[in-house]
Amino acid sequence: MQFDAALAAQDAFSRSEPELGSDWDSAVELEDTFSSNAGSIAREAYEGLLALSSRHPQAHAFQAFCIYITWQQVTEETIAHHFQTGIRLSETYLASQDGKDQQSIAYVMELYESFRAGLGLEEEDELQVEFRRDTPKGGD
Repeated sequence: MQFDAALAAQDAFSRSEPELGSDWDSAVELEDTFSSNAGSIAREAYEGLLALSSRHPQAHAFQAFCIYITWQQVTEETIAHHFQTGIRLSETYLASQDGKDQQSIAYVMELYESFRAGLGLEEEDELQVEFRRDTPKGGD
């Protein structure tokens, strides 16, 4: 990965205050719980942050923050659910690039590819496509 997801998450979170309005205090509390705990306590805070994110679909910095912390979840607990969540969040984020900074878009795109690769969904490279094309198909 070409960037540190934890640092990107901190930056995105700090930029999300105006996007969240009256939910900012809740976000701060959840983020503090998430970043200072582990296990089920951190997971509950993470789920709370995702729920908050769903209530603010236009909060681009906060959306990016949630994608970055989903990568942190993947590194803490490598299960398909986290990869799938990362893919879903990334696809939603990348569906529209209006009002989003280019660096965040590039970071999310990189994570999106990593989430997909984690589930074995990476795109075939040219060699794989050529091999598949040249491989005889059944029968004699």
